[in-house]
Amino acid sequence: MRQSPTILKTELLAESSYFQIEALHLQFSNGQRRVYERLRGTGYRSVLLVAMPDPQHVLLVREYAVGVEGTVLGLPKGGADAGESYLEAAQRELGEELGLHAGRLAELGELSLAPGHLCHRCTVVLVEQLSACGFVEGDEPEPLECVTVALAEIPGLVASGELHEARAIAALFMAMGELARRV
Repeated sequence: MRQSPTILKTELLAESSYFQIEALHLQFSNGQRRVYERLRGTGYRSVLLVAMPDPQHVLLVREYAVGVEGTVLGLPKGGADAGESYLEAAQRELGEELGLHAGRLAELGELSLAPGHLCHRCTVVLVEQLSACGFVEGDEPEPLECVTVALAEIPGLVASGELHEARAIAALFMAMGELARRV
């Protein structure tokens, strides 16, 4: 098994309310030294919801994403408040973003994105047995567009580039695996 490098020094380069940019001075087992920068979170925990109205369909949302400066198609998601479990956060986000309540929720696992530079992870939650509950006030600046998509259409949406968020694609893959195990 490969030995992790030794962290010789960590420098805080910049900080905001959500992120810290750090420089890590590392020494590898072969003596090589390098400086890597990473974006570290400040304790933010999040959930990504695979909301399924039935076993063949999933609910996607279109919303503005500042990172790409445009509207993207993806999964409902949000932060977990302090003291809130991931399942509680998923239920709350479902009400805030889609006006729905879930009768069944299950954690599928964690995803990381660009672990060479980002420290953030999110928990994927499979959300089923949906019923309307009315929208709960949340932090969305405008209502999200909800789109019902057949699971069979997902590969085409990915191939066309309409669905390109890596976390959403991975979460859908995880959910389809869970559904296949049940059969």
